Amino acid sequence: MNEEYKDLIAKTAAKRVRTDKIVRYFSIAFAILGLLFLFWIMLTLVVKGLEGFSFSIFINDTVFDGLRNAFVGHTILVAVASIIGIPLGLLAGTYLSEYGGPNDKKSNFVRNMSDVMMSTPSIVIGAFVYAVMVKTMGGYSGIAGAVALAIMMVPVVLKTTDDMLTLVPQTLREAAFALGAPKYKVIFSIVFRAAKNGLLTGVILAIARVAGETAPLLFTSFHNEFLTFDLLNSMPSLTNTIYEFTQAPSEEKNAIAWTGALMLAVVVLGINIIARYMIKSKKAKN
Repeated sequence: MNEEYKDLIAKTAAKRVRTDKIVRYFSIAFAILGLLFLFWIMLTLVVKGLEGFSFSIFINDTVFDGLRNAFVGHTILVAVASIIGIPLGLLAGTYLSEYGGPNDKKSNFVRNMSDVMMSTPSIVIGAFVYAVMVKTMGGYSGIAGAVALAIMMVPVVLKTTDDMLTLVPQTLREAAFALGAPKYKVIFSIVFRAAKNGLLTGVILAIARVAGETAPLLFTSFHNEFLTFDLLNSMPSLTNTIYEFTQAPSEEKNAIAWTGALMLAVVVLGINIIARYMIKSKKAKN
């Protein structure tokens, strides 16, 4: 009986080892496959993007086969969206962490809705802002595009803020309360300072999240070939300009579209790498 039991254990262990090896090899193979696709995409962007690269695209307007208007307009849209979305996300995340707590039903409901918003397709948010703002205002506008991007930023900042503030040791708060500091002072002077790297990481990730969006801007700010700073009119954006240039029958515009796509990919990838590095350094310090 003991021999049969030992044989059963040995066969079970051998089966587990084989299964583990199979799963491991499949995981490695699919990881390599994913990296190959990423490398293929980046290589295509680099090769195609460098073909149309010239310093004139930073100087010429969109109507003269340049991207200056698109760069300026896109920067304005992302900046205004950040001004709207980042404070809302920070304040909401602060409330959930410092006032709501993990067992509060209302706070958990907000957390669940935030997770739903993070997974909502951007085109749905664009359609929502189109119905609420564009139709009401009677036309496309830069402010509508900024609001659409801000809506996408809020759940990212909220989630990161909630998580980072929760990681701050409770003893820091108790020590500040013992010295007679009011709650708002504890939050802004103690808790925020302890979690500043994590909060900044959330902000960077939120900016990277919206920097490459096209669908919401097609529904809201639409497209403008001329340089404008008027948020009440349609505004140019880099993503929409790339889309327009890819549809053009001109090979020169197609090449510029590839260059714009390369620059946008480099910026978004760079922002994400910085954010990941900050997260890693934060964990190492903890």
